[in-house]
Amino acid sequence: MPLSGSGSKDLGTGEDSQEGSAEDPGAEAFPAAEGQVGLGVDIVEIARMRRILERTPSFRTRVFSESERAYCDGTANPEVHYATRFAAREAVLKALGTGFAEGIGVRDVEVRRNAKGRPYAVLTGRAKAIAAERGVRELPLSLSYTHTDAVACAMAITEDSVRASEGRVDPMEELARRFKEARSLLDEMEAPKPAVD
Repeated sequence: MPLSGSGSKDLGTGEDSQEGSAEDPGAEAFPAAEGQVGLGVDIVEIARMRRILERTPSFRTRVFSESERAYCDGTANPEVHYATRFAAREAVLKALGTGFAEGIGVRDVEVRRNAKGRPYAVLTGRAKAIAAERGVRELPLSLSYTHTDAVACAMAITEDSVRASEGRVDPMEELARRFKEARSLLDEMEAPKPAVD
């Protein structure tokens, strides 16, 4: 039985289905547009990062750039910021659709902050090459944390997705245009006809 409506895949068989879900037979699936936008989310336990940093001091230099280490070590709770940056790496690579595969290393993604303090990803090496191959134009990044967990969310936006959104017509503008057309036709039909001799 499929989990969602038309165009969904039955997770048990892998077959495409046009049926609604058991919960809502009228449900409709909205599959992601292949190759257009990738979304990645990752969560890292802060306590786990603290243990890793304590037990394996070389982890900092092996995984994080000099600027990342300077930033994290300059905060009151470095483990929180190391955890968010590690989560960011995972989220970015999930958004690219690779994870730590296809020759991507942990240093191929770096997190920096702009003048306003907003985080952004810098790609190098294989991660940069894959992003270019896939037409990634933007890679927004959001980081957050609680007292126990660090979370990151990244979105890989491609040229194709930007072009597709630029070509879309605003539904309200289209409705107004069609209304004016219909009104114009009605006005023509109601206009007095010239006398024919």
